[in-house]
Amino acid sequence: MTRIHNTVRIEKPVQRVYDYVTTPGNWPAWHPSSLGVSGATDHSLGPGERVTEEFRVARRRGRVVWTVREREAPRRWVIDGRVEGGGSGTIVYALTPDANGTTFERDLVYAMPNRLMALLDRLVLRRRVEAESIEALRRLKGELEREAV
Repeated sequence: MTRIHNTVRIEKPVQRVYDYVTTPGNWPAWHPSSLGVSGATDHSLGPGERVTEEFRVARRRGRVVWTVREREAPRRWVIDGRVEGGGSGTIVYALTPDANGTTFERDLVYAMPNRLMALLDRLVLRRRVEAESIEALRRLKGELEREAV
């Protein structure tokens, strides 16, 4: 299993950040790996709801079905994914409000479908996934802080 943790401070109220990041239709606007989503994409998803995402991660294209496992609005959201062709992952969003905004934490834990891919992950892919995750949170901050109050 590989774990990637990122944190960003966003100058928006916690509820606004939560609603935005848990609405899959917004993902392609801020996550460079998200090429498109289908299914329940127009609202903040609750437990049991699913969405299909087309992605390109570390130059690898694929499709994943995400299912919401936990929702504790506006503080925590957990989704589990199954990648077509093998592999799985879990993403946890944790949000902490303060007087001037929100600290947003994103944890990605994933497993490769076989030993060869696990080796490739250790040698090359993980660094690319980490870079994409850093860029995603930079874009998220920009998207939310640009919008009118």
